Amino acid sequence: MESSTKNQTETREPSPIREFPTSGFDLADPSKPLEEEKYAWYSAQDFYPATLGQLFKEDKYQVICKLGYGSASTTWLCRDLTNHRYVVVKIYAAGQGQIAREVAALKRISDVLSKTEEPVKHHHGAQFVRTLLDSFEVSRPGLRNTNICLVFNPLGMTLGETRQVMYNGQMPLGLVRGIMFNMLLALDFLHRKVGMVHGDFQEDNIMMGVEDPEDIKEIEDEELETPSKRKVYKDHVIYASRLLNLCPTHPVLCDFGEARFGKESYGEEAMPDVYRAPEVLLRLNWNEKIDIWAFGMVLWTLVQGTNLLKSYPGGRWKSALPHMARIISVIGPPPEGFLDGVDAADEYFEEDGKLKDGVEVEEISLEKELTALYGVQRERFLAFLKRILVWDPEKRPSALQLLKDPWFVPGPEDEDDSDEHSDTSEEEEEEVEYEEEGEDEEMGEGEAEEEGGGGGTRQA
Repeated sequence: MESSTKNQTETREPSPIREFPTSGFDLADPSKPLEEEKYAWYSAQDFYPATLGQLFKEDKYQVICKLGYGSASTTWLCRDLTNHRYVVVKIYAAGQGQIAREVAALKRISDVLSKTEEPVKHHHGAQFVRTLLDSFEVSRPGLRNTNICLVFNPLGMTLGETRQVMYNGQMPLGLVRGIMFNMLLALDFLHRKVGMVHGDFQEDNIMMGVEDPEDIKEIEDEELETPSKRKVYKDHVIYASRLLNLCPTHPVLCDFGEARFGKESYGEEAMPDVYRAPEVLLRLNWNEKIDIWAFGMVLWTLVQGTNLLKSYPGGRWKSALPHMARIISVIGPPPEGFLDGVDAADEYFEEDGKLKDGVEVEEISLEKELTALYGVQRERFLAFLKRILVWDPEKRPSALQLLKDPWFVPGPEDEDDSDEHSDTSEEEEEEVEYEEEGEDEEMGEGEAEEEGGGGGTRQA
């Protein structure tokens, strides 16, 4: 019986090709840039002009609608006609070095997951990391450029979008605990089992899973009934994106374009401006502990509804000094001896320890800035956050150590938090205990690997 079912699946005909409307859509203002056109570096020759209804990879994937865009790619909801399912295809702009790093990172994750060792294969963090289904290339007549396409399972809104629909942009504490517990599992999997630094841990790179993938059919029906707004040019079309606003499940860590693996530490530029860790500002070698710092930044934003560190005008390095001042204001000055031998310290500090250019340190603190929590909940949250936001990365806890922090165990003050540990199963908590023996295990266990080579709006 099982063999018969398998044969039926193997011989099933491909899904029929859909016909999409060629009229009945709104036209966007031709004088204003739409979506990816907003980037100063946008080029119609580099960004692939996918069209609704288009077929990719020998008629395997059909484009249904656009889901998002970034500084180097666009993302499309497609139907896998061969396997009868919905997928997401991320099409990179031509000539993007970032794609090589992302592909290398995704391949590394797939290689690790293909191993048979039980601790790797069954690490609970793996389910919270996005994995690659397929990849292919597309090109256009008359152009030598090719565009790399990555295929994934569909996901819903980003964590940031999910937070923004809540009152004051603040998430209930129980929901935050459940989501961030799972993100620590994801980071622990990457750091210890894959040997990888994510490098770009932020709200927009965490997406919510979709409870029932078949609900996505509603998005397809909407596109057929009410076609997307667009700008129509002579040789290409720019579409407005649709939101996959479906019932969310667990969070998934995405976007590995800034990931690093194969070394113990790295020295190049890293992290979004508002998340930069002290070691990145000081141009020290960094490792997976920058993900832990970024975890703390995201944790604060989810609870308070605003970023702890700010965005400043003038570009990345002109903003470095006020960014340093803000770090000092919320976690205090560098510990004694931390700056000894750090060449870049002279760019920030005078000999007397004051900041250069007369930049003042605001008289604020984590305690003064936190207004969303009260009483015992506030005290416990601040204690947890202060473990994370420390100057010395060697004293910053690992993801595994944070998983065992008492903050994740609800107390009497949390009894009204009905979402507590909403996505955390008993098995996942057992996993933390199971892994305890390997706590001191070096990052990147297994054979040595070479490092992989190599931004915008939500991309599912």
